[in-house]
Amino acid sequence: MTFLQAALNGNRQHDAVPHSPDAIAADAEAVVRAGAHSVHVHAYDAAGRETLNAVECDAVVAAIRRRCPGVPVSLTTSASIVSDPLRRLAMVKEWKVLPDLVTANQGEAGIVELAEYLLSRGVGIEAGLLCPDDAYRFVASSLPGRCHRVLIEPLDPDPETASRDAAAMEAILADGGITLPQVHHGFDGSCWAVNLRALERGHGIRTGMEDVVVLPDGQPARDNAHLVISARTLIDGIAKRC
Repeated sequence: MTFLQAALNGNRQHDAVPHSPDAIAADAEAVVRAGAHSVHVHAYDAAGRETLNAVECDAVVAAIRRRCPGVPVSLTTSASIVSDPLRRLAMVKEWKVLPDLVTANQGEAGIVELAEYLLSRGVGIEAGLLCPDDAYRFVASSLPGRCHRVLIEPLDPDPETASRDAAAMEAILADGGITLPQVHHGFDGSCWAVNLRALERGHGIRTGMEDVVVLPDGQPARDNAHLVISARTLIDGIAKRC
């Protein structure tokens, strides 16, 4: 089975992006019905800003679990939301309803300490690699043997550049003896190219409006479920080739 994760929101501005706990949970249910195996989400405060505050994060995780029992929930810990590593760690320590997983971007200050804390609480780590330097940091860290998976997520919207960076990160992990499952995705214009390359190499993929708002043919996606259906079609097409 090829793993497919749906990233529902992030800092994307789009009418179909869910923000409230109920809307996020309803969208999670829709993408699971469309074929996603896990959801990755960000919480928002009353002003519509991304937040790591416990009240909002707890509410989102709890709402998804009510609508989608048994579906793994991945929550962001991005430094783009809280840049100070000590403040970020203090906020995460206030979470009461723990997610199944968090994304932990390996290029961020304080990320190893944050991951160590969450591991001690039984939360799985998706190690986010945004560039080759992140891959080198991850290989040299104390985390590889304890993470759930690696996210290969080059941020360049150019398909050729992003695919090259994904290949470089994959090679660094292989050279470092890292055999964790990999999930690949790009950003905007590079998303589907990175997804396709990953599928051809036997890896899982991520899609969703945090990453992309158009279908492989360039047509606008209606919502997250529409993107997941397209990703499932891509997965099925690769499977028929093999």
